[in-house]
Amino acid sequence: MRNNKSRRAALMGMLFALAIVLSFVESLITPLLGLMPAIKLGLSNIVVMYALLFLPKRYAAALVLLKALFAFLTRGATAGLLSLMGGGLSFLVLCLLLCLPGTLSGYVFSACGALAHNLGQLAGAAVILSSSAALAYSPILMIAGLIVGGITWMLLRALLPYFKHISAENTGGGEKWKKLR
Repeated sequence: MRNNKSRRAALMGMLFALAIVLSFVESLITPLLGLMPAIKLGLSNIVVMYALLFLPKRYAAALVLLKALFAFLTRGATAGLLSLMGGGLSFLVLCLLLCLPGTLSGYVFSACGALAHNLGQLAGAAVILSSSAALAYSPILMIAGLIVGGITWMLLRALLPYFKHISAENTGGGEKWKKLR
């Protein structure tokens, strides 16, 4: 029993560390691409999607919460709230998509997650600003979400062979992954 708890803790630590490293890499790449400050590639969301597809949902939910806590501790309350709002809505949308009958395009899955993330962050910005002015930015973020969602999906597919080495605990992922083919 203890070995299993230790294994789960180590797995979550590795996934969280990978998400943070990918977020850091993203912060280096984004200015080089000339993207607007609010437009990100969503590289750390690859880890959340992996967890949602191949591990119990609580792992993905924990990663969303840990990422928000990390943003709060390193960049402040605003960043933490926006991370929580975007990540939380994205997580809920992805879970709902996985509950739908039939198969689903991987691009649609990823793009919906990116769009939900952007909408969650826009809602959080509107709450912080006490104004709907932040929503004026939504057309740009929706277009970016469609593009970034495709990039994120391609990267997840390319990185999947390496992710499989991380987890020996592949509970239920086969069915969820097959749903996206």
